[in-house]
Amino acid sequence: MQAFPASDRDDDVLRLHDICTSDVCDLLQGYGLALECVADGAAIPGSYWGEPEAGLIGHTVYVRGDTPVHSLLHEACHLIVLPPERRRAVHTGATDSVEEEDAVCVLQSLLGDALPGVGAARILADMDRWGYTFRTGSARGYVEGDAARAWRWLAAAGLVDADTRRLLRD
Repeated sequence: MQAFPASDRDDDVLRLHDICTSDVCDLLQGYGLALECVADGAAIPGSYWGEPEAGLIGHTVYVRGDTPVHSLLHEACHLIVLPPERRRAVHTGATDSVEEEDAVCVLQSLLGDALPGVGAARILADMDRWGYTFRTGSARGYVEGDAARAWRWLAAAGLVDADTRRLLRD
């Protein structure tokens, strides 16, 4: 998976200001995370790729209204897959593991299904629009056909049921 520079990205993606922020807060709280919204035009703390991409510091995902929902979910998933004691040390960069990155790409689509009015299909399409690349040609192709190791990784972490490919939630 690879992301392209911001100048090559499509602006026709779902943004935080397009959905209910309280739904996102509720979703993240279920994983012990917080959402922090910064003012439009302000720098996003902990953003690896720069604005409008989401940022990470500790247990908090930082966003603006123009942050793409797929970015918010991707960064949140980096924290979700980490044990709570490792989350405290996160600032901007969450992993250097290819396996974890692959698992995060799968998990972010599942969290899209957990948000009213969003859905996995929209998250996967937005990942393609934004410039994620997969050898199968699309995010959906990756999740549905090429991500067996990522599904196993998520199952071993207790985050998904490998048989049904669904989130495990309380």
